[in-house]
Amino acid sequence: MSISTPEGDVRTDPTTGKPAETAESSGRNGFLDVGARRAVRRRRLLVRAIQLGLFVAIFGGWQLSSSMGWIDSFFFGSPSGIVDQLTTWAQSGTDAGSLWEQIGVTLEEAVLGFVIGVLLGIVCGVALGRVRLLAEVFAPYIKAINAVPRIVLGSVFIVVLGFGLSSKVALAIVLVFFVVFFNAFQGTREVDRNLIANARILGASSAQVTWQVVLPSALTWIIASLHSSFGFALIGAIVGEFLGADKGLGLLVRQAQGNFNIDGVFAAMVIMAVLALVAEAAISRLERRLLAWRPPQLSDMETAA
Repeated sequence: MSISTPEGDVRTDPTTGKPAETAESSGRNGFLDVGARRAVRRRRLLVRAIQLGLFVAIFGGWQLSSSMGWIDSFFFGSPSGIVDQLTTWAQSGTDAGSLWEQIGVTLEEAVLGFVIGVLLGIVCGVALGRVRLLAEVFAPYIKAINAVPRIVLGSVFIVVLGFGLSSKVALAIVLVFFVVFFNAFQGTREVDRNLIANARILGASSAQVTWQVVLPSALTWIIASLHSSFGFALIGAIVGEFLGADKGLGLLVRQAQGNFNIDGVFAAMVIMAVLALVAEAAISRLERRLLAWRPPQLSDMETAA
């Protein structure tokens, strides 16, 4: 069946009466879809190849330079020395206990600091973003605290809270809080005022406006801050351990430094990098779930492919 229109005859589905897609257009769309997926796969393979090439060039050149004596391995270490140090720690443990115990302690401190810092940052950022009076009152205090070097705050927490878990978590909270706070505050200020006005016209209370309009709109800003926040939480935990602790990766770094063991310092850095990459992957997955409504990004296309 066909319908005459100014553009010409349009075929319709005999069961529904709606215009039916022709085989030619269907095939063309399918071809474009397959072509786009192939292009994404090719790009992903290219990125992985370049990443692998950089890895081989950097660490291969480092190892070659150390083996040939072009650089002093006592001061600059070597990839093989780092692997040997990690193997020794994994098999024989460290002076402070097993390697997994050190990783667990640091990870516990970082995760606690991350979670608490994120929650406080969101609450305070949204509150000050919504209430101008609060922002004007607390602005100088927040700026003053943010200007204090974190290493000084770490020393204060060590003196006040001791060498235990609390001082490391407190320093991690401070580092995470300001990153999330400023993003939540700015995201709240950037919410479309027309959306807020429309919600109020429809009878929404202030709490409903905050939960159903402001928070979803500011979510992209908040999620963006999480990518760097866990790294700061990890830094806070390790710096606190470096200043004073009896367990943790920061203690391993301090011990390796005291023994002039540069391979030990780099080995601890490798562990920290792995932890940060795992956390980044988890946050990226959370981001895709919470922001599923936004247009697909290149990374989302690569994942789908």
